[in-house]
Amino acid sequence: MSATCLDLINRGGRAMPDATAITFGEQSLSFAAVTALSNQLARVMIAEGLGRGDRVALLVNNGLYSVPLDFACVKAGLNRVPLNPRLSVTEHGRMLAETDCSQLIYSDELAGHASALAAAHPGLAISPLGNNGDTAGLLRQARAASTDDPDLAVEPDDVVLTLFTSGTTGTLKAAQHTQASYAAICRNVMLNVIDVRPGDAMLHAASLIHASGVFVLPYWLRGARTVIMSGFDPDAYLRLLAAERITAINLVPTMLQMLLDHPAFENTDVDHLRQVIYGASPMPRPVIERAMAAWGRERFWQYYGQTECPLAICVLRPEEHAGDALGSCGRPALDVELRLVDGDGNDVPPGEPGEIAVRADQRMLGYYNAPALNAAMFLDDGWLRTRDVAVFDEQGLLHIRDRTSDMIITGGYNVYPREVEDVLMSHPAVAECAVVGVEDARWVEAVTAAVTLRPGQTASPGDLIAHVAARVASYKKPRQVVFVDAVPKTTVGKINRKALRDALNGGRDS
Repeated sequence: MSATCLDLINRGGRAMPDATAITFGEQSLSFAAVTALSNQLARVMIAEGLGRGDRVALLVNNGLYSVPLDFACVKAGLNRVPLNPRLSVTEHGRMLAETDCSQLIYSDELAGHASALAAAHPGLAISPLGNNGDTAGLLRQARAASTDDPDLAVEPDDVVLTLFTSGTTGTLKAAQHTQASYAAICRNVMLNVIDVRPGDAMLHAASLIHASGVFVLPYWLRGARTVIMSGFDPDAYLRLLAAERITAINLVPTMLQMLLDHPAFENTDVDHLRQVIYGASPMPRPVIERAMAAWGRERFWQYYGQTECPLAICVLRPEEHAGDALGSCGRPALDVELRLVDGDGNDVPPGEPGEIAVRADQRMLGYYNAPALNAAMFLDDGWLRTRDVAVFDEQGLLHIRDRTSDMIITGGYNVYPREVEDVLMSHPAVAECAVVGVEDARWVEAVTAAVTLRPGQTASPGDLIAHVAARVASYKKPRQVVFVDAVPKTTVGKINRKALRDALNGGRDS
């Protein structure tokens, strides 16, 4: 029988009960306290009529009670549907409707947002977490509940998490993970990416509902500490890195670049920091080279994965962070099967680019209530399409070309945005950039770059176009460069190419 997420939560809670499990600012919870509180919260939710398999939306910021609440949902047999607080009421309303959620739990600081959702959706019941201390809510009710485990029977294929992808293609999709697949995610992380030891601590500034959160359970199992920030602030992040003697961090490229540009970066004590893990979107080569020069190559680990198959489909280990390998996402994870396929699902010839297809225990069950989409995404025998185009090099390293929807076809040639972006990022005046195809009467799609310049630096569109033209084939150079204050991003820090394309196309969907 497959291990379940509930099994792992219960194992970790028994191992080192008196050790600190969660740190949030000046507050902390021991393993025993998290276990007791999650049991109490689970009992409260069960007493309120929530049953096994019920979908419950969570509108909760990072905080002291994020982990106990997640664990409580698992112990109550619930299917949690996290809502990113940065999204709008309209977006959240669509998510609630698409997942048939009738119950919402919210943290106190988001009460106004929750009330607006309740007003727009009359059938929605909302419950405050009560995380501000004096506020009535689930936490207050939990004080009177038994700390004994609810001891609910679960099955490996019970859905415990329905998580919306970031929707860079313009279509929000709700990926479902089960008791077994979430346990497999934990195993994948521990097998391929981290070596957690008692006394270790990982710092979380990104939202725990996305990639950062999958590291919690591995640290829980090893009696190690999860240090949580309410959000990413470079100054506070660097101070906590030293003060809490953090041993591992997980970053998206934008966060790493902000740290590199911070005045305190060079003087931050990182002697205890063993791992700098990064992923979620391609890392510009100039950024990773600068980071390695400062912190040492031996600390850096890259993963490539998706919400549909977290966390690591491929891994680039520290010893491979050199030369052309930096442009790759590494080698397939040890517990993942990977193929490159054409549009019909057939393997492409060696050395040819193709869409990545994966098969692994941590793969999602499927998208919720989307039979047509599932039929398009799944091949025979459990293989899942990723919509990412890649090619293996002679060393067996996988190089992502781009999402199939992001590839630019200009004058009959294919252009992969990342290649152009990496060249632009090597220009000393460029702080960040994004490349998309814009409708063009002559070229069908014209390669167009949105660029943010570094403070105090100058460069003309002609300068940047010439910089690219000197380094790649002429057809790949931008036909136009647009200077912007910031490149649009999704709520999890990925480049939002659809929003950029729409803006550059005059508001029309590309």
